[in-house]
Amino acid sequence: MTNRRNLIRALATIAAWASCSGPAAAQGLPRDIQALVKTLLGEATPVEGRISLDLPQIAENGNTVPYTVRVESPMSDADYVKAVHLLAPANPLPQISSFFFTPHSGKAMVSSRMRLAQTQEVLVFAEMSDGTVYAAKRSVKVTVGGCGG
Repeated sequence: MTNRRNLIRALATIAAWASCSGPAAAQGLPRDIQALVKTLLGEATPVEGRISLDLPQIAENGNTVPYTVRVESPMSDADYVKAVHLLAPANPLPQISSFFFTPHSGKAMVSSRMRLAQTQEVLVFAEMSDGTVYAAKRSVKVTVGGCGG
């Protein structure tokens, strides 16, 4: 049982390290953040509003930075959040995560943790069912980077 736990821990450590290392080009992701945004959102022009992004102003350790994203929406068949994209442009792999919703989701809210390589502005985009895209950003000062090489 101990060997299995150690194996699982080792695999989790390798997976976490791999998510922060290596050139983005080798992973097939655009290095330019604008190209990544265009890939995710197409030609939509984001506007500010409806997104609440909770992040610490200072992250003492970039390895685990908690966040919560909320998007105001009735989550009805006619008006709901389709997707939320979280980006950290200064990370080696800037796309932190994408979350997808339906009207049956009830609310558009996610909480998790991310790695940040250095001090930067974290970006959030929310795609709505009518094609509107909302955006928000928040600066986070990182004292010890989480994606060190």
